[in-house]
Amino acid sequence: MATIVAGGVDRNAALSPDAALAPVTEDRPVRTDLETSIPKPYMARGLVAPDMDHPNGTPGHNHNNMSVLQQHCAFFDQDDNGIIYPWETYAGLRQMGFNIIASLVIAILINLGLSYPTLPGWIPNPFLPIYLHNIHKAKHGSDTKTYDNEGRYLPVNFENVFSKHARTYPDKLTLRELWNMTEANRDAFDLFGWLASKVEWGTLYVLARDQDGFLSKEAIRRSYDGSLFEYCAKMQRGAEDKMK
Repeated sequence: MATIVAGGVDRNAALSPDAALAPVTEDRPVRTDLETSIPKPYMARGLVAPDMDHPNGTPGHNHNNMSVLQQHCAFFDQDDNGIIYPWETYAGLRQMGFNIIASLVIAILINLGLSYPTLPGWIPNPFLPIYLHNIHKAKHGSDTKTYDNEGRYLPVNFENVFSKHARTYPDKLTLRELWNMTEANRDAFDLFGWLASKVEWGTLYVLARDQDGFLSKEAIRRSYDGSLFEYCAKMQRGAEDKMK
């Protein structure tokens, strides 16, 4: 029942995330209970990537005073000098278990797409380096908005990925649900963002899907702070050692 307060304002309506004449707001619901687990879930986090099950971020993960977006990329900085060259991206992909051809193609696409916006000057570099301190400048549109424009992490937007798009299980996404999510996130006339989003999520699905074909919430969250990549590389090394 609606509650009318001074001035004739419906207090319940003022807090409602749904609008009757915009059915999409009901079809893609947002979480309204986040503060039961995450303090100030609407506040962007600079150093950690929390969710309802991990309000303090990934246990044991060292942020090294980097933004969450920088942490996402830091695994590929093989020599820790703050610059990621295509051969380092390739090496990181191989360490996670991608084959030679996939690693080569993905590495070229990543550095080709992200290098120029992060350069310290205006002159293109033919070696396609990505500068970590400027990685926020390479953030594209048509994404989940979990990273803000400065590379911070927004817990509310991460949780809303699943409230809006996880239809089979509340903490997992199918390939079809991932596709529908990238379609729902499309910004008008943003061709680069459309393509980049599908490549990124498709690559993550190939890397981290489980044996039943689902991409778990935890795998996705850990991809945001880069700890997933470290974990996958460790598992890959273990598998290779067993084969020796």
